[in-house]
Amino acid sequence: MDSSEAVYKGLKSAGIDFIVSVPCVNLGKILEIIDEDKEIIHVPVTREEEGIGICAGAYFGGKKTAILMQNSGLGNCVNALGSLYQLYSLPLVMIMSHRGTEGEPIVGQVPMGKDTPKVLDAMDLKYFNPKNSDNAKEIISNSWETSIKEKVPISILLDINYW
Repeated sequence: MDSSEAVYKGLKSAGIDFIVSVPCVNLGKILEIIDEDKEIIHVPVTREEEGIGICAGAYFGGKKTAILMQNSGLGNCVNALGSLYQLYSLPLVMIMSHRGTEGEPIVGQVPMGKDTPKVLDAMDLKYFNPKNSDNAKEIISNSWETSIKEKVPISILLDINYW
């Protein structure tokens, strides 16, 4: 199973039926697969915090939600995560292409790559960093239930070596 297929199968296994996405080259194949799945509503957005708000509304409408984005957009989401998700204990699965890690060819991605775990730690948000397809599928499969149980968003960081 390839890396994109593992993410998709993990999302399906978790019961995720509403996905918001912000474009990222690493997430492209997953987004194509999701677009073909008639059981998943996919809403592309232009900004991460917009997606966070849309996911909150979809959750209140009975959906199991996820956002797929690049980690560089995490900074855009901090206020929405704190003032909406943490304040109201809302669940969310955040699948992040974790750019700026070892092997990253674009130097501008490195600062946020290093800071992403620090931002999540500062917000007391749990995150996982699977290293292979089997591990990713398992972690993502359990992510929604973990988010519901702990009443916080759960992040899955997929670094450059994962792809």
